[in-house]
Amino acid sequence: MNMNWLDELPMPFVVMAALFLGLAPFVPEPHVWEKLKMLADGTLSRPIDILDLLLHGTPFVVLVLKLLRVRGG
Repeated sequence: MNMNWLDELPMPFVVMAALFLGLAPFVPEPHVWEKLKMLADGTLSRPIDILDLLLHGTPFVVLVLKLLRVRGG
């Protein structure tokens, strides 16, 4: 699979996206954490909640892929 786009993303940008976009809003708890708890409880059923999980979770997925790519895996 061609992942050149991932190689071109600067690591600081990816980390900042995961921290700020992935975790926002921070109060009362990170949004992605709330949605993951809903998923674990089986209450993640509304389309808006599913979209929230996808949008807030994507920066973390990109970060993990980037770290695996840098590591050579």
